[in-house]
Amino acid sequence: MKSEPVIAVVGATGLVGREMLAVIGEREFPYSDLKAFASERSVGEVIEFGDEELNVETLDENSFEGVDIALFATDGETASKFVPIGAEAGAICIDNSSFFRMKDDIPLIVPEVNPHAFKKGMRIIANPNCSTIQLVLPLNIIHKAAGLKRVVVSSYQSVSGAGKDALDELWNQSLAIFNQTGFEVEQFPHQIAFNCIPQIDVFTEDGYTKEEKKIINESRKILGLPNLKVTATTVRVPVFHSHAESVNVETERALLPIDLVKLLEGSPGIEVFASHEEYPIQIGAAGGDTVQVGRIRKDASVEHGLDLWIVSDNLRKGAALNAVQIAEMVLKTA
Repeated sequence: MKSEPVIAVVGATGLVGREMLAVIGEREFPYSDLKAFASERSVGEVIEFGDEELNVETLDENSFEGVDIALFATDGETASKFVPIGAEAGAICIDNSSFFRMKDDIPLIVPEVNPHAFKKGMRIIANPNCSTIQLVLPLNIIHKAAGLKRVVVSSYQSVSGAGKDALDELWNQSLAIFNQTGFEVEQFPHQIAFNCIPQIDVFTEDGYTKEEKKIINESRKILGLPNLKVTATTVRVPVFHSHAESVNVETERALLPIDLVKLLEGSPGIEVFASHEEYPIQIGAAGGDTVQVGRIRKDASVEHGLDLWIVSDNLRKGAALNAVQIAEMVLKTA
């Protein structure tokens, strides 16, 4: 691949697409040309990119001619149609939707955890779910040190994970409550302002939601542990940005909290809060690139157990940054 490839961001006008562009600029990702694609309703928009202006182009079957790397920030339906078209045209396509994640022949990658899953010649790479990404970074370190036996995850996910309309709904509902006026409930099953909703995505037959199944199945695939015992409960909370997770881990061998802190402190992409009195919070993680880990303590209810509190910006490491890191990895190896 060229040292300065042609890059395309598909879905460039959405929250994740705009964040992808921001990350490309901040990390000074090398490119010879940068294209922004979106649906027809966004055509004609101009996106400011540093000292440049990017004209939004219509996404169609001919969009990928000459493109080397395509970053997709679209829904699964759009990705299912256009990712194969991009790959057939010669682009390496990094897709943020859930459509390709669990397909056996498609690598699901977090660069700090499983870069080896990418092989030269692959044209489609899946970007994991935001909650999965921040979870597997510390889990991978714990597994290497002590062997994972069982993982229990409860997530506290911000509304930005549901898109711009969801952000607007939290803002509008909050204002309406303060002003004692009526408001609409459209983006979530219930009022989100001053409330927590233990449902993200639709329910499956066994009572889990699709979001919970994503965390379970994607974690197993990324860690290479298909039989790992994992369970999850995902909750939407009235926070604008960043997801938090309460994680209980049971290991095969003993691992003291102080030793885990030392391991995490030396790991790329992770910021550790070693003191019990200091811990990561969602508002503090917003806009940052690290996965923050705190409240590290021994779980005395089992022989080898640990409790963790994990926080990360879902639009950054949970989506845009991880995708750009995959592109950086591809540029070095493809």
